[in-house]
Amino acid sequence: MLDKQSPIPIYIQIEEQLKQQIQQGDFSIGMAIPSERELTERFGVSRMTVRQSITNLVNEGLLYREKGRGTFVASPKVEQPLNGLTSFTEDMLARGMVPSNKVITFEIRDPDADIVADLHLVEGEKVYFIERIRFADDKTMAIERTYLPVARFPALQSDLLKGSLYALIENNQQLKISHATQRMEAGLVKKEDAELLQISVPAAILMIERISYLAGDLPFELVRSTYRADRYKFTTDIQR
Repeated sequence: MLDKQSPIPIYIQIEEQLKQQIQQGDFSIGMAIPSERELTERFGVSRMTVRQSITNLVNEGLLYREKGRGTFVASPKVEQPLNGLTSFTEDMLARGMVPSNKVITFEIRDPDADIVADLHLVEGEKVYFIERIRFADDKTMAIERTYLPVARFPALQSDLLKGSLYALIENNQQLKISHATQRMEAGLVKKEDAELLQISVPAAILMIERISYLAGDLPFELVRSTYRADRYKFTTDIQR
């Protein structure tokens, strides 16, 4: 029951009750929670109050919405440490999950000026543009848009991209990946990306841009990734 005399806002009380039901297993992973109308009647509050509670739980990653279907209990988020350079495939395998991907685009392009600068390309040099949807246990996790210099990987083909790109480079190309620089920010998903990630608009996303280097400080990859914020979170160890 809600305590309407409490200094704790009603929408937070509703959040806490729904969290407790999830933790107790009343709502299992993948199960739909009651509709906004049902919760409005159950708690005796406005629909706007219920919607705020649900939206907060979606933003926390405890729930997710599917357009036209309802709101469901989410799986625990995948945690990605930021203190090591690993591929998506390596990350998922380390967590006991099955990684996979779908190649949406594989083509050779003339790079924009910022890509030329980031990859230290010479004038007229072309890049591969690779767009992939990344999955873990068949659930959409991220979109990756990768740029690679054609001159450094002249034999690259789309059918070679079913697994880890890093493994392909290190094992097949016999090259040593050294380090990367990475920028991260939060944002709202674009409509075209929402369709690929199977989420509704508006929704929070994590955007990451990474430049990876071979030994000798030679950049070989620029990747711009869009992660589902309801399924992914990043962690790091900070020492004083």
